[in-house]
Amino acid sequence: MGIQTSLDELRATEHIVEAMRAADELAFVASRDAGARTVRVLAGALSGPDQITAIAAVHALAQVFDEEADAVLSALLSSNRAYLREHAAWAFGARLPRFDTIGRLVGSVIAGSFSGMLAQRTLGQWATSAPDHVAVGLETALLGVRETDSRYRLTETLSLVPGSIATTVLSRIAADALEPERVRAAAVAGLGERTGIRSVLELVRELATVEGYLGDVARLALVDLTTEATPRAPWQTGLTVAQLFLHADIDPELTRAGSGDNGGIATLLVRLGDALTAEAPAHPDDPTAAFPVQRVLTLSRGSAEGALDSLSQVGSTVQGHSYAAVPLLSDPVPSPDAWPLRVAAERGIRRILRAAGTVDVLHLRMADVGSLAASNVARELGIPVVFTVAPDPHAVINSLELSGALTRENFGDIDAREHYWFRARLVQRLAGDAAHTVLFPRPALQRDMKELVGIDITSHPERHSIVPEGIDLAVVDLAVAETVATVAGAEPTEPLRQLQGLLAELPPERRGLPLLLSVGRMHRVKGMAAIVEAWATSPLRHRANLLIVGGNLSSPSADEREQLDRIEALVPATQQHNAGLLLAGHQPNDTVARWVAATRFGIAGFAGPGGVYVCGSVKEEFGIALLEAMAAGLMVVAPEGGGPATYVREGGTGYLVRTSDVGLLATAIGAALDAVATETGPERADEARATVADHFTIEAMAFALSSVYAGVGAAESELARLERDNWTVTAR
Repeated sequence: MGIQTSLDELRATEHIVEAMRAADELAFVASRDAGARTVRVLAGALSGPDQITAIAAVHALAQVFDEEADAVLSALLSSNRAYLREHAAWAFGARLPRFDTIGRLVGSVIAGSFSGMLAQRTLGQWATSAPDHVAVGLETALLGVRETDSRYRLTETLSLVPGSIATTVLSRIAADALEPERVRAAAVAGLGERTGIRSVLELVRELATVEGYLGDVARLALVDLTTEATPRAPWQTGLTVAQLFLHADIDPELTRAGSGDNGGIATLLVRLGDALTAEAPAHPDDPTAAFPVQRVLTLSRGSAEGALDSLSQVGSTVQGHSYAAVPLLSDPVPSPDAWPLRVAAERGIRRILRAAGTVDVLHLRMADVGSLAASNVARELGIPVVFTVAPDPHAVINSLELSGALTRENFGDIDAREHYWFRARLVQRLAGDAAHTVLFPRPALQRDMKELVGIDITSHPERHSIVPEGIDLAVVDLAVAETVATVAGAEPTEPLRQLQGLLAELPPERRGLPLLLSVGRMHRVKGMAAIVEAWATSPLRHRANLLIVGGNLSSPSADEREQLDRIEALVPATQQHNAGLLLAGHQPNDTVARWVAATRFGIAGFAGPGGVYVCGSVKEEFGIALLEAMAAGLMVVAPEGGGPATYVREGGTGYLVRTSDVGLLATAIGAALDAVATETGPERADEARATVADHFTIEAMAFALSSVYAGVGAAESELARLERDNWTVTAR
């Protein structure tokens, strides 16, 4: 196939996801058919309204190793279209250093954001073969840039460059008391990777005696400079598994669940780590089975001081679940804005995994900066990766295209904010590199994975396992028991008293109405504002009160603010209580469990029984909160796509709906309220709980994953044995 034919086929694709896959073929054809005509054809595709084709052409040009292709890509770094500048900075990472573009890449680093991360990544790759040129470019920029955040980014990028020039500049910045503390911290963190240089060690040791943030960073750098990787203890017979989610401060008590990006994944990791390391076998179908996992390390973001303190836990060889902090040297930011934290994330993850001794498996779960950083570290340290692969962002792209919100004509502009192309490629890379992939159940799993992600799970099926998520049923059952006791007249527990206080803010005439409840992050993907719209613009507002649990209301992130603004446009803040809308903000997981149960049974004088749980997510790969609601016996309304369709019985235990359509969502909620109102017994609630108990407990999930981890560990041990045997034979 020639370049023009390949380009025509890409343009003729019906859907965006299909076009993104066709871009791979275009790049392959370009690499095979390199030449002046190929460059001209691809350059011609850069203009015009089809932004998908333009992006594909950029990456195809990166595979044409020709001076003319270099010139076209170089010019794109100055394009007036942000998405072309961004993809050109990314594409240059696959090429040899081009010295006349270093300045423009440095300019992107100064500007920051996702484009800055891509430019930094490319400069870091170029620094391995042209360290002096890259170092001089960065040092020159530092002479003229005074703004703190820009100096931080330049210094951090310089720390990726080997050689004496970079070391000298980093040492000067680290020692300069007139430099902003954050910039000095970037230099110190970079010096932590420059082992074997006496002057560096002495400087870091001196700074490690300083109190405060800079001293904390220096003490971490000193660990990096002086500590060897911890060997596996001979008495460790079980597996050590690491898992991470960097967009939350995960604690064993789950006190911050629902704040920022700290959603269901944080709850899952805490419960799963505990279940995997439970001393007694927990799977009801196999009481003789022994879990092969001895230690679980859960990594999440934290302070430099917290990171230092957690290293002692990480180094313990005692069976159990430990937590470690990855210092991102930044204030918390939403997941889409966290890509510039890649370098700090890699350093923090590397330090933890080295301190932990032998880590047998690293489990990654999403295409975010944490997985990008951790996969790089795993490759460096030789740790096998298990990756939970889902059609994300593919399913979102598909959904937005079907709604008309995403087109070939606006894809590039939206991609510059959402990074769909990069995330899709990251999923592809993580899945391809993984020793094993885990998949969520979906109604058409095989088709969706092939059509959306491009993975044929029937090829090498031994490398794929379908593992549903699970919940801690004991927590739900206890919450239900406490609520039933309260209904019967017992003194309410503290979480139920808190709910009573919240409901007391409603006008008296609304306190007998049932509740509509939704729990989750205050993010547009979770559809909280869409739920409010469905309720506020329909007769539902007269039938039920609406309780939204999630989000940091006192100090909202940009994503939370966007949802809150939409909600306030629908129901002004001063009118929300009178209208029946309650925004509770994030709450501890155990508190939420009690509120879920109360939604079903009601609280005399505050809320009527017969409430409904509503999930308005644009996409829901599986749905921890939905499972918890079903386990408590609630009727649920859930997205029709993804995992919920595999466990919600339509018209029975819940209603499945296209949540992007507010009218349909309101109709489904109304149908759910009607169904609950006509119930005369607990049969439907019992069925919902039984569904969860039979298939979706955290113990069942742990049992399934432990088998996956054991298989990966055994395969790695066999590879190591073969390598040793081969080395012995060669040595002889």
